[in-house]
Amino acid sequence: MELIKEVAAQMTIRRPASEVYQAFINPEITKQFWFTDSSGPLELHKTVTWKWKMYGVSAESTATEVIPNEMIKMKWVGSGSETTVEFHFISISPSTTYLSIKHYGFDKEGMELQADVLDSMGGFNMVLAGCKAWLEQGVNINLIADKYPEDVAEFYRK
Repeated sequence: MELIKEVAAQMTIRRPASEVYQAFINPEITKQFWFTDSSGPLELHKTVTWKWKMYGVSAESTATEVIPNEMIKMKWVGSGSETTVEFHFISISPSTTYLSIKHYGFDKEGMELQADVLDSMGGFNMVLAGCKAWLEQGVNINLIADKYPEDVAEFYRK
């Protein structure tokens, strides 16, 4: 049985494609639903560091291909390995975007691969839900921060 080595997550967001695209390029917007800090905006061939202060982790991202309002392809370095993440912004109407995220290029095998794939799928689904809440309602629903609260650390670190 071959294990899945690509993750996909998608969501309709009732905002124009240009606004949804900016939500991933402009860290001041992205911080409202994903990471807590960024070394700068996501730009073609520029490496930026994204931080999640509450967990003491970071990841480096480098946009390798950008089509404004349509697609961002980036190299993602987190947990010691490099993978690829693609964001596709599909304009359904002037006020509605279908956002698809694909994550692939995992270099692990077996149970380690399964763990990474499941973590990525869950994480990107939360990113999509948080982005939708922020862009449609202006509400930060704290999905990322509330995933592993300090009060229950003993349960998720096992």
